[in-house]
Amino acid sequence: MQAEASAPRTTTDARLQAGSTTTAGRMAGVGQRVLARAGVGDGGSSSSIAPEEPVEQTMREVVRPSQIGTASQLISGGVAGAVSKTCTAPLARLTILFQVQGMRTNHALEQASMLREASRIFREEGFRAFWKGNGVTVVHRLPYSAINFFSYENYKLFLTRMSGAENRPESLGVGMGTRLLAGGGAGLTAASLTYPLDLVRTRLAAQTKVMYYRGIVHALVTISQEEGFKGLYKGIGPTLLCVGPNIAINFCAYETLKSIWVAQSPNSPNIITSLCCGSVAGICSSTATFPLDLIRRRMQLEGAAGQARVYKSGLMGTLKHILRSEGLRGLYRGIMPEYFKVIPSVGIVFMTYEFMKRVLQPKPCD
Repeated sequence: MQAEASAPRTTTDARLQAGSTTTAGRMAGVGQRVLARAGVGDGGSSSSIAPEEPVEQTMREVVRPSQIGTASQLISGGVAGAVSKTCTAPLARLTILFQVQGMRTNHALEQASMLREASRIFREEGFRAFWKGNGVTVVHRLPYSAINFFSYENYKLFLTRMSGAENRPESLGVGMGTRLLAGGGAGLTAASLTYPLDLVRTRLAAQTKVMYYRGIVHALVTISQEEGFKGLYKGIGPTLLCVGPNIAINFCAYETLKSIWVAQSPNSPNIITSLCCGSVAGICSSTATFPLDLIRRRMQLEGAAGQARVYKSGLMGTLKHILRSEGLRGLYRGIMPEYFKVIPSVGIVFMTYEFMKRVLQPKPCD
């Protein structure tokens, strides 16, 4: 009888032990997947989790719309834009100065170089001049980037739901199309709502020795008085034509590259992934839209500081004038400082945005 009584007890103990082992194994598997997505863990963990998590599922989860709140999204986007622009302000000013040189003398065009222009700024205006106009840049970038990222997340979520791909893996083509449309819409929304600050930033950064505008408020008031309310939106046409595809390519390239990267190397640190993918995305978008960016900068400076107008026939007239007087190379004037700026700039903005989202994401309840 004693032997018969011990047999059921032994069987029950074995089942309990097996159940606890299975539960522990499942918890360990979940922990490994969480650590892998956070970029933490040992180098050999990828091989143990790869069979449990298909590449298609990983790619879909990487680009899933953000789950943080509206305020957190806006704060993350605003901080990301402000940090990125402050870090790359000297190169941004060099880019603007090169872009508008065609509105000045031919002598300046022939002898233009990054080193020479940087030396001139330091010698004639001082070291702080490299950040000239950065105050209005930060004031502009806080709402611009906040609206940009917030609009993108919500447009992407809306388009994903419309396509019925919210709860199933999406193909590469559908995913890229969704990101392009969401990015273009976000760029147009943000640029339209913050355009006067962008125009003021360009005019402040383009000033050299003569300080016609003494600050943000003075510039806004002066432009309104001298050029009318419409003067605050001078060049908005080419700006929207430039910003729409620029932001579309930015977001699409970044998220597509990031999804592929994470699917292939799930243990890569998030910072490195964001920097590398953001830098490549910035090169792609700047190369594709730089001529329109140059045209919009010149149109923004039309009639600035009481000077005579150079271009009087809109977007196409400006394009023809540049091609006729400066050639095809004139449309890419300033592309080198733009590359030097955009490689760290876009990488920093995406890296900071991802970091801020993780910091502001609500912690799960224990």
